[in-house]
Amino acid sequence: MTATLMMKTMIRTITKIAPLLLSLLTCPASFAQNTDPGISDIVELDRIVAVVNDDVLMESELTVRMREVSRDLRAKGIPPPPASILQKQVLERLMLQRLQLQEARNSGVRIEDQALNRTIQKIAEGNNLTLKQFRRVLERDGFSFAQFRENVRNEIMIGRVRSRKVKNRIKVSDQEIEHLLENLDNRGGLSNQYRLGHILIAIPDGASTSAIQQYRAKAEKVVAELKSGADFRQAAAANSDSQTALEGGDLGWRKRSELPSVFEDIVPTMDVGQVSDIIRTPGGFHIIKLMDRQGGDQVMVTQTLVRHILIKPSAIVSESDARSRIEHIRNRVASGEDFALLAKSNSDDTASAVEGGSLGWTTPGQMAPEFEDAMNNTRIGEVSPAFLSPFGWHILKVEDRRKYDGTLEFRRNKAREIITKRKMEEELELWLRRLRDEAYTDIRLNENT
Repeated sequence: MTATLMMKTMIRTITKIAPLLLSLLTCPASFAQNTDPGISDIVELDRIVAVVNDDVLMESELTVRMREVSRDLRAKGIPPPPASILQKQVLERLMLQRLQLQEARNSGVRIEDQALNRTIQKIAEGNNLTLKQFRRVLERDGFSFAQFRENVRNEIMIGRVRSRKVKNRIKVSDQEIEHLLENLDNRGGLSNQYRLGHILIAIPDGASTSAIQQYRAKAEKVVAELKSGADFRQAAAANSDSQTALEGGDLGWRKRSELPSVFEDIVPTMDVGQVSDIIRTPGGFHIIKLMDRQGGDQVMVTQTLVRHILIKPSAIVSESDARSRIEHIRNRVASGEDFALLAKSNSDDTASAVEGGSLGWTTPGQMAPEFEDAMNNTRIGEVSPAFLSPFGWHILKVEDRRKYDGTLEFRRNKAREIITKRKMEEELELWLRRLRDEAYTDIRLNENT
């Protein structure tokens, strides 16, 4: 166990039983004043910069993350904000990450090493590197591979708890789909796309009238600086309370219907490079910049006729057990047993199991990304290797493919995806705010300076 980890464990225990002792531990310099003269060169211990519920954030964590963020910003050509502002931004993000990890653990989210290793392998392959080469590149650039693994594990955990707490609760009605499609037809369809920069000056819940006026004044000052030629990405990194602040406020490419509803009617009227006036919502003051625009439509789609078998991990079936079961079933298929019969007797997807695992003709965007990747990489008549999706472990068999004029299905699936994404963003922002508001936090930066 490292000295830092030992210190964290000791401090977590002490936090619960003796706040006074905790405050002494976080100020090790005070011990140096009273030590025996024969003892010299006291080594200063790691310091606490924030308490988050029953957990702590250490100064070493904050320092490392600030270096990483500064390096990322410079790589994108964005000058980092002053250290005091960057410190505040990074600490807030670390606190929010810690809260989500706590929620994930409390909800029973666990990421086994096998699943983590597969994800890291995919990241390496995505960079056209072997795992060994990828590790060497990380270490050459000053990153700990062990820490990188834990960062990836944390991101997967956060993604899963967000799905459980937010995405899985989102419902999209046929009426909402029809209404969106009608609006799209009146506004140029699905073709136009926009790349936006976004800055949010958030208003805390329960803020007084005078406080709101101060936040508005800050937003007006930012707008004035931007319209005078200030760099938008740098302004976002220094001022924005949005989750995209440390990416320079970049929202990426989005179709009009994928824009946050409050921007939907404003963006198409803007010129490329234009900065908006302040846009007020209950959550705060928004500023957007239209970075670029483009167009394009899709009509013809490739549909796949597919069957699958699903084994879900559960309280009594671990992820490794689920994987073993699905691989055993795959071996039985390879030995000549009928896929449909095995699906009926083994698949945890009860809706498709009664149909021999048949999912019918599937359209791009209809299935989970992991499922689509496996399906697209499997030839007609073949069975895929075992693979993991958010639902569990699968194997699938591709029965046939066809080119199909799926304009109507494509439009409806795209509309559902757009509405889900929009609701997800809105609900995620509310959920994160509730997590932050309901948590016990104690920021100790000033105590350490």
